[in-house]
Amino acid sequence: MEFFCHHRDRPGSGALRDEMLERHWSYMDRYAEELIARGPTFAADGETPTGSVHIVDLPGPAAARAFAFDEPNHQAGVYRDVLLRRWRNLLGRTMWDFPGGATGGNRYLVLGLGVERTAEPKVPPAQDDLIAFGPLLSDDGAAWLGTAALVRASGPDAARAVLAPVEYAAVEVHDWEFGGRR
Repeated sequence: MEFFCHHRDRPGSGALRDEMLERHWSYMDRYAEELIARGPTFAADGETPTGSVHIVDLPGPAAARAFAFDEPNHQAGVYRDVLLRRWRNLLGRTMWDFPGGATGGNRYLVLGLGVERTAEPKVPPAQDDLIAFGPLLSDDGAAWLGTAALVRASGPDAARAVLAPVEYAAVEVHDWEFGGRR
């Protein structure tokens, strides 16, 4: 089962985040084979971390909760909250398979949050800039609750356009980059 996890930083936790970096990466190394995508989100300045995104394939909800809440930054208090949802990989690839590569261009996390319904999003026809794309689902996987996309785009407005705004109660756009050891 695939899960989308977005840890959002607690304000003022940057020094603690820096201190925890090696522990965070070592923890994620344990999930290297299960990760579909990963990376930090940033404030509008493009430098101040605001959270971490992990899309991971795990045996079930209990394993996903353990993954999200046992994470060292979460345990240490770096994060203020966690969005953890079932997810479905509509592109059928990992971020490392993205034809555009890990560098070049602006990268974004786009979250479309909506009311519960049964219809899943359709993959946009122009897929060249999609790094990851799929529905956010209820715990049992039966109901659509939103959409999460990682995209390469010229700017936040172009990233937002990946999701049809009429289908969502709110759309969030966050600066994002490929994560992992450098």
